[in-house]
Amino acid sequence: MKSQHKKWGALLLAITLLSALLISGCSTKGKGGGDVELKLGFYSSAQSDEKMQELIAKFQEKHPNIKIKTESSPYNQFFQKLDTQIAAESAPDVWLSDGVLVPKYAERGVLKDLTEWIQRDLKAGDYYGLEFNKDAAGKYWGVPQGIQIAVLYYNKDMFDEAQIEYPTDAWSWDDLKTAAEKLTKDTNGKYAVDPAFDKNKISQYGLTFFSITEGWMTVLKSYGGGVLNETLEQSIIDSPENKAALDWIVDGMQRELLPTPSDLKSFQSNMAPFPSKAAAMRIGIYARTIDANAAGLNYDVTLLPKGPEGKRFSPVIANSWVINKKAEGAVGEAAWEWVKFWATEDEVQKEWASLGEAVPVKKSVANSEQFLSGSPANKQAFLDSFEFAGTLDVNAVWSEWVGKFNDSINRAFEGEISVEQAMKQADQEVQKVLDEFYKK
Repeated sequence: MKSQHKKWGALLLAITLLSALLISGCSTKGKGGGDVELKLGFYSSAQSDEKMQELIAKFQEKHPNIKIKTESSPYNQFFQKLDTQIAAESAPDVWLSDGVLVPKYAERGVLKDLTEWIQRDLKAGDYYGLEFNKDAAGKYWGVPQGIQIAVLYYNKDMFDEAQIEYPTDAWSWDDLKTAAEKLTKDTNGKYAVDPAFDKNKISQYGLTFFSITEGWMTVLKSYGGGVLNETLEQSIIDSPENKAALDWIVDGMQRELLPTPSDLKSFQSNMAPFPSKAAAMRIGIYARTIDANAAGLNYDVTLLPKGPEGKRFSPVIANSWVINKKAEGAVGEAAWEWVKFWATEDEVQKEWASLGEAVPVKKSVANSEQFLSGSPANKQAFLDSFEFAGTLDVNAVWSEWVGKFNDSINRAFEGEISVEQAMKQADQEVQKVLDEFYKK
């Protein structure tokens, strides 16, 4: 009798497992169990297109019932077209979003809430950056495809020539400025610490400084300031902490240790001074290693400096896969299979990391010898920076308020108005943008 019960139990277990497998196997089938067509959108580049196509082919080998139709174009065109597609309800089922734009789509009701799927299929502790797509209510709206996180880059040859020690993780912003004085050089070869230095004839800046991600936000936040409060709906620009941070920046620009926005116009791009050997240091995200390596620089990286109270901040952009809210049923499941393919497969993460464009999302790959080897030598600094990393106060109107902030603060950087005037003006303009969206 006991033996019969065992047989029935085994049979019941087998039926249950078979049913589960059948359900799982059919989860991404279209109506009638046929193939599913998945519209996949991504911004393309000469460096990454071939690798993306390779990974799409590998995905389809693994999921023969999911047929991927791609929609891609260069960055600006992709997002302009995407806005039009969203308005016409014809956006891709899943697309690669710039990390700063995820809240724009989420808060306008365009994206699928991924919270249940992430909690079911992903172990949060295995990844860098999952939390950067989580809103104030705890909902997840995307899964990072790769992480951009900022560190301090420095040209070792320039430091050696000036005979000063390389930066360390103990540096404050004042330490950086002291070094920048010894590294900023005019066309006569005189450094800024020399009385004969001519600041109207700069050949080499101590630190290059570019906009929000690789410029002012890092300084503001490490001084205890910022732009928006925790709700991301209220400006906190006009504060003593921001005043101190902006005074530090403007002082550096007035002494030509840092280029002003108009100084940068003499370069091919705002990002050119460091790889073109016109700056000894830069605040830079991981992707900037590509240009530095291509230029053959003798350089390394370290943690960003600390503020007056010892606070440190590293800005993060988590470019992410997001799923269209309208991707329901088998199409939605197929879209999630694509996202999981990127997040959970070590081989996929390694393949994409080989391009050198981003820090891998999966910790096992990011901490591997394959990622940490090569140039720069101290890649560990990118991983250590996650301890004090944060977003750029991203919300649904991020692009709009950043534009208003830059309009005001750049006038202080150029010496047209005082820091106090720029802060008050920026505070009013940014709050107006926030009110128009959040208090409709």
